[in-house]
Amino acid sequence: MSNYLLPILILFTFIYAKTKKVNVYNSFTNGAKQSIGLVVSIFPYLVTIMIMVQFIKISGLANLLADFVSPLFNLIGIPKELCELVLLKPFSGNGSLAILNDIYTTYGVDSYIGRSASVIIGSCDTVFYVTTLYCSQTKVKKLFYAIPVSLIATLAGAILSCLFCKIM
Repeated sequence: MSNYLLPILILFTFIYAKTKKVNVYNSFTNGAKQSIGLVVSIFPYLVTIMIMVQFIKISGLANLLADFVSPLFNLIGIPKELCELVLLKPFSGNGSLAILNDIYTTYGVDSYIGRSASVIIGSCDTVFYVTTLYCSQTKVKKLFYAIPVSLIATLAGAILSCLFCKIM
């Protein structure tokens, strides 16, 4: 059934557009034209975030920060092995996937650390990437509350991930 879901959805969209007398091809090409401008306007923000993440990883700052915050993270229920993942996840999805792969290789996918890392990856988002992407296209420029609240929610998600994996 799932193999047919996407073709049925596309067919339904074409039928709906035809009943509303919408030219699907022109709508699609106009959307594609507008996306080029969007990509050009977002590109500098994305490059800045990517360079910053690479700088943090290559310089060893991520490891240094993980070692520094690990006693605090241990108190709130996050094992030392997951500190780097929790610190890097708000910045980079791909970087955190690389750390997740290292965790799987070192501890295994069925270990407490592996399961907790999986849930953290699935429950937390890349805060700075998302705010960069969306706020670069909106008039919202005051992120004084949005970013701290998002980071607190990410940390709470990591704490709950570890707690639930410990219980289950």
